[in-house]
Amino acid sequence: MTYARILATGSALPERVVTNADLEKIVDTSDEWIRTRTGIRERRIAAEGETTGDLALRAAQQALQDAGVKPSDLDMVVLGTTTPDLVFPATACLVQDRLGANGCMAFDVNAACSGFMYALGVANNFIRTGQVRRALVIGAETLTRMVDWSERESCVLFGDGAGAVVLEASDEPGIIATCLHADGGYKDLLYNPVGVSVGFTDEKNHGVRICMRGREVFKVAVKTLDALVDETLQAAHMHADQIDWLIPHQANLRIIEATAKRLGMSMDQVIVTVDKHANTSSGSVPLALDAAVRSGRVKRGQHLLLEAFGGGFTWASAMVRY
Repeated sequence: MTYARILATGSALPERVVTNADLEKIVDTSDEWIRTRTGIRERRIAAEGETTGDLALRAAQQALQDAGVKPSDLDMVVLGTTTPDLVFPATACLVQDRLGANGCMAFDVNAACSGFMYALGVANNFIRTGQVRRALVIGAETLTRMVDWSERESCVLFGDGAGAVVLEASDEPGIIATCLHADGGYKDLLYNPVGVSVGFTDEKNHGVRICMRGREVFKVAVKTLDALVDETLQAAHMHADQIDWLIPHQANLRIIEATAKRLGMSMDQVIVTVDKHANTSSGSVPLALDAAVRSGRVKRGQHLLLEAFGGGFTWASAMVRY
């Protein structure tokens, strides 16, 4: 049997740091209010002219270097993002060209905050069927480009960043199971009201911005991720006590804590980076994974549960033997 194995990880964050104290100066909020409700202390903001593709490229280069894989050896580049550089071509194509990986398949996946997990699931299936041997999977966002900085309940939540992994076909287990889901019936709880077909200007919401009903999103997320945990364990034929690390979407510390409690895991077994870079949407899971690998916490042979939840609603997971 062929598996997709993670060879290496990479990440990229903008240089500019915006703390909760900085936000206190521009909106009616406080460091305590933000920390107690979200766990966020600071976020990174892309510089003027710095794009999703720029961050994705840096993360990809780091992952490829650490994997010892040449861009020309790639068979696939798939990028999860909801903030592409252009309407078209896909940001994956732009990154592919800048890497020098021209010729392999390259495309974007938009599943909001679950984008990287969807991309990972797609790449995993291509490898397991034998159509691809090496794949570059990226999650990258410049989500602050659509933040309304006058809306205190949402502007404090988001940041920019990118993470990447290099996958290779292997006879040894790597990605053991993936679970991908969506329910468009929840579209009104978390969305952006503008687009190519409906138009780029929304009179009610004054253009590009994130519209979110936070309390409702929180309730559905906790319930949905609870069920996703059981499904993933069943798909992987594993028990909760076999998981070494939970690496969740970094949106809200309270949601992360609820998932850990469901698994019966100590927070010492959970990778948390939301305090350092806030919700980077598709970038959050690979950023957390890379941080865990580089800190030495995640080691070869350990089992990792990766999961995410985002607008759509979408939700997805992967059980990985690193």
